[in-house]
Amino acid sequence: MPTISQRHPVVLAIACLTFAALLFSLMGICIRYASHTVDNYTIVFFRNLAGLILFLPFIAKQGIGFVKTEKLWMHTWRSLIGLAAMYGFFYAIAHLKLSNAMVFTYSSPIFIPLIAWLFLKEKVTMAMLCAAGLGFIGVFCVAKPDQGLLNWISIVGIASSLFAAMAFVTVRALTQTEPPERIVFYFCFIGALLSGIPMFWVWRPYQLEELFFLITAGILANVSQLFMSHAYRLAPAGQIAPINYVAIIFAGIWGFLLWNELPDLYSLIGFCFILIAIFLCSPLIQKRQSS
Repeated sequence: MPTISQRHPVVLAIACLTFAALLFSLMGICIRYASHTVDNYTIVFFRNLAGLILFLPFIAKQGIGFVKTEKLWMHTWRSLIGLAAMYGFFYAIAHLKLSNAMVFTYSSPIFIPLIAWLFLKEKVTMAMLCAAGLGFIGVFCVAKPDQGLLNWISIVGIASSLFAAMAFVTVRALTQTEPPERIVFYFCFIGALLSGIPMFWVWRPYQLEELFFLITAGILANVSQLFMSHAYRLAPAGQIAPINYVAIIFAGIWGFLLWNELPDLYSLIGFCFILIAIFLCSPLIQKRQSS
């Protein structure tokens, strides 16, 4: 009998990406609390270190053969651009409303179809283009240019979004030959090595509460990465990428519950556009477009 992933790969991919977005939004909560007293360099380092430690038992069980790869250069590239996106994203979380920070980070689906078309030669349907366009309008409404769309923090957020889109497409290419666990492992390994360099200059003893948020953020982020990698292994990047917008909805809920961050009218309109973008990438719409 065929498995669920064989019969409905896009449906399962969307479910995995939605759960990854939920975990990522929870990670944002931990980052927000940690950023009150901890610098950005340390947060990025602990996020990667926690993920690397999680893999030690797995490597001990699987053996050294688990880390053998013929795509080391692609893992390195994915780690470099992913790390750049992470620095920008964590900086945005510390200085913006949680939902707004998620908006900048998860506007990456705007760029993904074009990048996937350029580098992976994936087909771009009209529904994908419409989803990307409506998603951009939604991001534009939530960001509200009259309140400083082009300020320094916003530029950092948009740049992190572009880097994230490049990372997502690279993950899609890697999943053709690499298991998701190996992709996440190399990201954590290379990321921990590189992020440890600037963190070295600001190192200090950390309180238990700070360590709790730092370690929990790392765990949530890496489990989220695993589900994201599985999702992009099941379906083309351009087809499911707009599902990432769900993280903005989750972040808005946490922002309201924890910090009384209420969306205004423009944000609500933006969320509606984002939801329409998600609908346009549903399996039914995509099937009609391909037929």
